Amino acid sequence: MAGNLVRFDPFGDISRFDPFSGLDNFFESFSLQPVRRSLDTESLIKLDVSETDEAYLVKAAIPGVKKEDIQVDINGNQVSIKAETKTEKEEKEGSKVIRSERYQGLQYRSFTLAQEVDDAKADAKYQDGVLVLSLPKKAGGSSRKVTVN
Repeated sequence: MAGNLVRFDPFGDISRFDPFSGLDNFFESFSLQPVRRSLDTESLIKLDVSETDEAYLVKAAIPGVKKEDIQVDINGNQVSIKAETKTEKEEKEGSKVIRSERYQGLQYRSFTLAQEVDDAKADAKYQDGVLVLSLPKKAGGSSRKVTVN
């Protein structure tokens, strides 16, 4: 006669316990959502920055944004990226949104490079949710907006 063995783990429920699981809901109940969202906006654009003797190469992850909604500003060695994700209204009869984690609104990221950028030769390309900036170095300073291709 063969029996079924069941493994018992006395600490199984304790290891899955998360004392902070309701913390997000607690803050939302006090209408702090706009404050939390404004603190999170800068961190939404993730960057990789590399450097050669001639230029900086910046790769910025900005998924779900149209290239027309991306703005890149260069002022000397200061680079700013703004991107706006527009809300799409989709309502289905009989359905409701249970959870929405996709961000809609303005995303902003600004950073300073060690050397000024030759803004006349700067290039920006956006493909598959990644903005690639080629920023040649220069000695002088000026300011210009870069068109995203």
